[in-house]
Amino acid sequence: MDPLFDEFLHVPARLSIVALLAPADWVDFGFLRDTIGTSDSALSKQITALASAGYVAVRKGQDKRARRTYVQLTPTGRHAFQRHAAALERIVAVARMPTEQPTQDQGMQSS
Repeated sequence: MDPLFDEFLHVPARLSIVALLAPADWVDFGFLRDTIGTSDSALSKQITALASAGYVAVRKGQDKRARRTYVQLTPTGRHAFQRHAAALERIVAVARMPTEQPTQDQGMQSS
């Protein structure tokens, strides 16, 4: 296994969250929920896990009608995501390498 591969971050929901957060600043909880296609409780659980690991920061605010929750990737989370993405890219590169195929003469040799 690649040493940069992050088992914690590789959970599909967590990976989806950090991938959405990577190009952004603060992202609305509702946007994350709708884009990922998950429930409030499932998303909240994953955000709590990511926050506990120091990968995301959470900010609560109030707009005119309701309380809002915003999530941001921390520098630690950004670094972890970049390392994990690099590990995945290396894994895919190895998988795409052509394997040695036996030549026709080798395949036809028999005793």
